[in-house]
Amino acid sequence: MVSIALDPNMYYRSMSTAETLFKARALGFDYVELSPNAEFHFWHRYPKADDEFVAGLNRAQKDSGVKVVTLNPVFNWSSPDERERTAQVRNWRRLLELADQLDVREITSEFSGNPNTPQECEQAWYRSIEELTPHFERYGIRLNMEAHPYDFVELHDDAYGLIRGVNKPWVGYEYCCPHTFHLSDGAGDVARMITSAAPKLREVHVADSLNHRAFDGNRYIVNPPGVDARIHQHCEIGQGEVPWDEVFTTLRAIGFDGILSVCIFGWHDRADAANQRVLARLKEELDA
Repeated sequence: MVSIALDPNMYYRSMSTAETLFKARALGFDYVELSPNAEFHFWHRYPKADDEFVAGLNRAQKDSGVKVVTLNPVFNWSSPDERERTAQVRNWRRLLELADQLDVREITSEFSGNPNTPQECEQAWYRSIEELTPHFERYGIRLNMEAHPYDFVELHDDAYGLIRGVNKPWVGYEYCCPHTFHLSDGAGDVARMITSAAPKLREVHVADSLNHRAFDGNRYIVNPPGVDARIHQHCEIGQGEVPWDEVFTTLRAIGFDGILSVCIFGWHDRADAANQRVLARLKEELDA
C-alpha cells in the first residue's frame, strides 16, 4: 500500500516544523515529507536542527500520530568546486545523523549541479556518493534521486542511468510529476518513464504543471529571449497538463507501493482545500 505524505512547504511561514505535523493530521494525512526550511535544513546550508528541535519533532510525531516518512534536502554536492563539494558532503553527514534520530529511513534529493558543466558535476556527484556511502549504510537510510529543471541532469533517462551507475540497492529513483515536461523535453510520455524506472521507483511527487514546450514554446514568455533559466509550476491536479489518468494507470500497473508526496507550492491562500482534494484523489486512484 502506498504512503501518502504532505510536503508542508506552504505552511512553513505561518507555523513551526513541528506544528506542520498537526496541520497534516487536521488535513487527513498520516505522513509528511519535510522539504527545505530555515528551521531544519535549508538549501545548501548546514542543518540548523539541534537536540531540542529533534526532541520537539519527535514529540510532535507521537502526539499528532503523523510520521516524518522522508526528508527532501537540497545540497550542492555536485559542485566542481572541491571546497564547496566537501562542505556539502559535511551537510549531508549531519542531515543523516538527524534523520536517524527522527527514525527517518528514506531521503529524497536532487543532483544539484549546473547544466553548463554536466561532466564535471557528474564526476563530483559520484565522488560525493562514494564518500557518503558508509554513512547511508551505517544508518540504514535509503536515498531516492530526482532530476530537476536546471540541474546537470534534467532528462528522465539520463537521471535513471546515473542511479543505475551507482549500483547500490539503497539508491533509488523519485519521479516528479510537475517535472514531467522537463524530464521528457515536452513529450510528456509518463507511462514510458514510470515503467522504465519501476525497478528502482520508490517515491512520486504529486503536483501539476504546464508543458513549457507546447505551442512553439510560447506557453511561457521569458525575457530576454533565450535567458538561461527554467520555469515550471507545482499546481493542484487539474490545473496543468500532466496526463493524470496515464500516471495513475501506470502506477497501478507496476504495483507501486512507495511514497506519494503532495507538493503543491505557491497557492498559500487555498492550501488546505487543494491538499485535501489531492489527498482524496490519490486515495481513490490507488486504494490508499
